[in-house]
Amino acid sequence: MMIADRFPWLTAIVLLPLIASLLIPVLPDKDGKRVRWYALGVGIADFGLMCYAFWEHYDVSSASFQLVENYAWLPQLGLNWAVSVDGISFPLVLLAGLVTTLSMFSAWQVNHRPRLFYFLMLVLYSAQIGVFVAQDLLLFFIMWEVELIPVYLLVCIWGGQKRRYAATKFLLYTAAASIFILVAALAMGLYGGGNMSFDITVLAMKEYPLGLQLLLYAGLLIAFGVKLAVFPMHTWLPDAHGEASSPVSMILAGVLLKMGGYGLIRLNLEMLSDAHIYFAPVIAILGVVNIIYGALNSFAQTNMKRRLAYSSISHMGFVLLGIASFTDLGINGAMLQMISHGLIASVLFFLAGVTYDRTHTMVMKDMGGIGQAMPKVFALFTISAMASLALPGMSGFVGELSVFLGITTSDVYSSTFCTVTVFLAAVGVILTPIYLLSMLRQVFYGKDAALLCDINNASLENQEDEGTVCFGTDCLVPEEAVYDDARPREVFIAACFLLIIIGIGFYPKAAMQMYDVKTVAVNARIRQSYAVASQTNPHIYANRFLVPTKIPETELTPVLGTLK
Repeated sequence: MMIADRFPWLTAIVLLPLIASLLIPVLPDKDGKRVRWYALGVGIADFGLMCYAFWEHYDVSSASFQLVENYAWLPQLGLNWAVSVDGISFPLVLLAGLVTTLSMFSAWQVNHRPRLFYFLMLVLYSAQIGVFVAQDLLLFFIMWEVELIPVYLLVCIWGGQKRRYAATKFLLYTAAASIFILVAALAMGLYGGGNMSFDITVLAMKEYPLGLQLLLYAGLLIAFGVKLAVFPMHTWLPDAHGEASSPVSMILAGVLLKMGGYGLIRLNLEMLSDAHIYFAPVIAILGVVNIIYGALNSFAQTNMKRRLAYSSISHMGFVLLGIASFTDLGINGAMLQMISHGLIASVLFFLAGVTYDRTHTMVMKDMGGIGQAMPKVFALFTISAMASLALPGMSGFVGELSVFLGITTSDVYSSTFCTVTVFLAAVGVILTPIYLLSMLRQVFYGKDAALLCDINNASLENQEDEGTVCFGTDCLVPEEAVYDDARPREVFIAACFLLIIIGIGFYPKAAMQMYDVKTVAVNARIRQSYAVASQTNPHIYANRFLVPTKIPETELTPVLGTLK
């Protein structure tokens, strides 16, 4: 037991996929079958390792960092290998492990450079786990940057017709925005003099002046807003999804978007709570814009994956609303929405890939009438769409309802602000079933259409911009196409997601208990900052906030479990 307690669980979880990926170039394999089994085995082993470590050594009743590991790396620069988890990162680590493992299983029939494909997938696996467990802000930045390289190559090599444009746009947007993370890390690490440290717990203990907090908050909002696809920094996402292969889209929607939400909660809310008071109304407005803008644009798309991409933009608006709510329920809802959307978006993009594997097109009007030929795909797609439109009994319903109740019951915003915000967000909720049911109608009920295919097997060896990579079944001419229904492997992958989605829908406590204590502590700190600010300057929130006539003593008392 002593050995188990001292074992560096998080370091092993982060480094296992990375070290395993280095063996792929020397793995004896001719047709890619051994490589795919090897990569899948590594993914399952790492996911099993994190499940065991968290089950045995993580206490959900504590709001503090756990499984803390700190090793000197570059002490001259103040950089340490410092990793840990708490209620914010713990569920997202599990989400990343599940989605990435199943995405590798969904890419089972990749036959174009399989060694490189699975090598990049394992490196990406390691980097995204590293983002969620990094306790050193410089390490967080490094992992954030490392994650960009595999995604860029995965889109650029295994993407669609405009894959190079989409990959370059993704890299430029996210790499440029991440500079703000580095600047913020350096500013916080160097502020105040003394020993330079980038440990999050040390940085959070410093008292930053409000002006500096506002600048740091604005920069980090840009960095995380790009990753979260916040309007108007969202335009990379539809292009990336539209051109990426479905396994990569699963990771983009299921994990990478959540890095933005995680960063906002971890740094902006938890460490810059004084500045959050000033930015909260702006975040709420951006959330409403995301919800309506994403829903309207989704309805206008004729490409299935672009429609799902804009749907993701819309659903991320609820995360912003929850973050800006000033309520325990609202921030809880934001966390649940990230988990729920990660599962739902992943299964939707997976099923879009299954459909593309048969039809070789993403244009919905060219797919019509395949419902009778592929009843299993139709059933799985319908259930997933119902989850996305927040049908009761699904995880999406609980997440969105929590956000709605959180923003509605907020005692910080004025009643007019809350009413208008909830009304506009409800409009987005009404639009969601319209574009999702319309997609189902066009794909599965429309008139039979000729299949489109513009590549052949030979073009896989030397791809050009005008080529398109087909996953799975060989690309066929229309009269030779076979509409096979979902295979057992594909049903299993979809079922893994749907069982969790339905389970959370019927018993949301299973997910909420993982992070509830931590989100309550984070909100308590924000409420404390708000109470102090409104007491010292009661007119600063005119027409947007309700200034409390009496500040509860509990909100002026340091809360156990927060970083400060």
